Amino acid sequence: QVQLAESGGGLVQAGGSLRLSCAVSGRTFSNRAMAWFRQAPGKEREFVAAISWSGSTSYVDSVKGRFTISRDNDKSTVFLQMNSLKPEDTAVYYCAGRPLFSYGTKWDDYNYWGQGTQVTVSS
Repeated sequence: QVQLAESGGGLVQAGGSLRLSCAVSGRTFSNRAMAWFRQAPGKEREFVAAISWSGSTSYVDSVKGRFTISRDNDKSTVFLQMNSLKPEDTAVYYCAGRPLFSYGTKWDDYNYWGQGTQVTVSS
C-alpha cells in the first residue's frame, strides 16, 4: 500500500513563499510519476504541476515561473516550491502519484493521494 503525506502548508502574505513536501512510503518511489493538485472552496480539483521519474516537468499556466516541482528519489519525497504567491493560490494542495514513468495532468490519471495541506495567501 502506497501512502503519501504532505507537509509545509500554512498562511503567508501575498508575494511570499512556501515549500510543500510529500513523503511517499510503501512502494518504490523512483519509478513513479508524481504531481500536485489543488482545490479551492467551491471549485474543482485543479492540476498544478507534475514530474516524471526522469525529472521531466509540467505546470499549469497560472503557476509557470513561480512554482517549481522537484523530487528526491533517495528520500522518496517530492517538493513544490511556491514563490510570488497570490491570493488566488489559496487552496488545499494534494500530492498524487501513479505507478508509471510518465506523468498525467488529470486527477484520474493518479492512483494514490495524500490528505492535503492548506495553503492560504493573504492580500
